[in-house]
Order: sequence, then C-alpha cells, then structure tokens
Amino acid sequence: MSKPRRPKRAVDGILLLDKPPGITSNAALMEVRRLFQADKAGHTGSLDPMATGMLPICLGNATKLSGQLLASDKAYRATICLGARTDSGDADGTVIESASVPAHDAAQVIAMLDASCGPQTQIPPMVSALKHEGKRLYALAREGVEIARAPRDIVIHQLKLVDWQPMQWVIDVQCSKGTYIRVLAEDLAQKLGTLAHLTALRRQWVTPFRGTQYALSQLQAIASDGGHVALDACLLPLSSALVQWPKVVVTGPQAAQLRAGQPIAVQDSATSDACMAQREVAVLDGEGVAISLAVWRDDGLLWPKRWLLRDEKP
Repeated sequence: MSKPRRPKRAVDGILLLDKPPGITSNAALMEVRRLFQADKAGHTGSLDPMATGMLPICLGNATKLSGQLLASDKAYRATICLGARTDSGDADGTVIESASVPAHDAAQVIAMLDASCGPQTQIPPMVSALKHEGKRLYALAREGVEIARAPRDIVIHQLKLVDWQPMQWVIDVQCSKGTYIRVLAEDLAQKLGTLAHLTALRRQWVTPFRGTQYALSQLQAIASDGGHVALDACLLPLSSALVQWPKVVVTGPQAAQLRAGQPIAVQDSATSDACMAQREVAVLDGEGVAISLAVWRDDGLLWPKRWLLRDEKP
C-alpha cells in the first residue's frame, strides 16, 4: 500500500542552497521542496552533477522571479586539469583524447586570462540540459548522437588565476548567464596548445545573492529539530532578488489598482525619471514588501506586469 502524500503548504521565499556533488540540480530541488512541503518550487539555473555551490531555490510565489534570476551574472571557482579531454568536459566523463602540455608559467596564464575577458560567443556542449526538438542534449549524447549547436553570446567579466601548477590551474570566473565553464576550460587550454577538462567546479555566487548557503544536511537537521518554523527562517524574502532593480513604493489604493490590472501614475518625478530609464521596476508596499513587477509605458503610466503576492492575480 502506497504512503499517503504529505500535504503541501503555502511558503514563499528564496533559499540559497549549497548543492552537494554527485546529484543533479533537480534532485536537490526536489529534496528541498520535500523538506519545506512547498506547493511550488523551482531553481534558477542548473549546476552539473559534479559541481557544488550556490543554487538559489525559489519556493511558492518566488518562482515568479525565476526568469529574472536565470539572467543573472554568476561567479565560479574552477579547477582545470591540463592534457586530457573527456566526453563530458569534466571528471565525470571518460577521457577521449590526450595531449602534451607546452611549458608555460603563471605569468603566461595570467596574460591569457586577461586577454580572454569580454563579450564573445561560445558553442554549448553536447552534454548539457539544452533541448533539441524536445529532447535534452545530454540524452542525445548518451545515444551517440551529435547535432550542430548555434553559438551563443556571453560575456566573461573577469578571470583570475588562484593557483598555478604545470598540469593544473585553479581560476575564478565572473560571467554572464549561459556561460559553460567546461567549454571555457577547453578553450583556454586550446590557446595554450593542449587539452583540458574540469576536475572541480564551485559556484560562489549568483547576482544579487552573497548570503549564507545551506547544505542539504543542514536543512535536514533543521527540519528534524525545529520543523517548518525553523526552516522558514532560512528563506530570503522576494525583495532580496530585486535589490538591483529600480523601485517604486506605492500606497494601498495604488496597490489595489495594480492588483486589478490597472496602471497608476507616480507623482514623484525624481523616482519616475530614474525608473523610466530602465522601464521595468519592482513595486513595494509601505513596509518594503515586493508586491508586483511593473513596466513604464510611453504614456508615462506604470502598468502591472506580474503580481507577486499569494492572493489572486489581477
């Protein structure tokens, strides 16, 4: 006889999970959702099974912000092993090609890293969660199928050499969304005239988050000792995801208008001028709670885009 399903509950917020190695991002997400008994949950950008580090988990109405967080800049620490390429680009794969490593020193690597920053294109790897005709690329790769992948625009904001050894580099990377660090490692090695794969990868932060990360083992202990009250204390409010957005504070009647799908006029000219330059804004109530995303239109009014509270959408 199957066990009865645990009841779901309304819980809204963002958890900064420290994903452990050896599991998929979706498996980590499902364990967090189970612990919180959340009615809705989603993450904001996959980490490879081998990778560790920050995986923001959106619960409840915070899932409405997942799209914004997917577009955020990210930072990683990567350990690159030189002289061998694997079929996955990391240590979880099988070595498929080896090459000698040219003599070089740390100064050469630093110069190469500096020259590798800026806007560029990158071809996604076959072993990735991208889809082709509804099927994940990694599933096609397992079947021995390889398809052409269109290059994507990315930006490498910063590359820093943390540790240098003749056969291994440790680098810090700050980059835009959609950047594959496995591919970056292979591209850097190619510039040196050799091959490479990742042996470790840790995501250090995701814009705008720099806060405390919780391991699954910590969350399991917190749930055991303190239940949902203690777990919920680990969550960040929705407004934490919007700290870099221009903001408009509205009155109760204005909030009611937005909730009803109606535009509002903002009388503070300094606020409206600053916000109109970026078009999309976060709308807060008088207590600083994020209640809506909104957009300025050419008519000079602020129009609701997405209602963020638990009550019904307009």
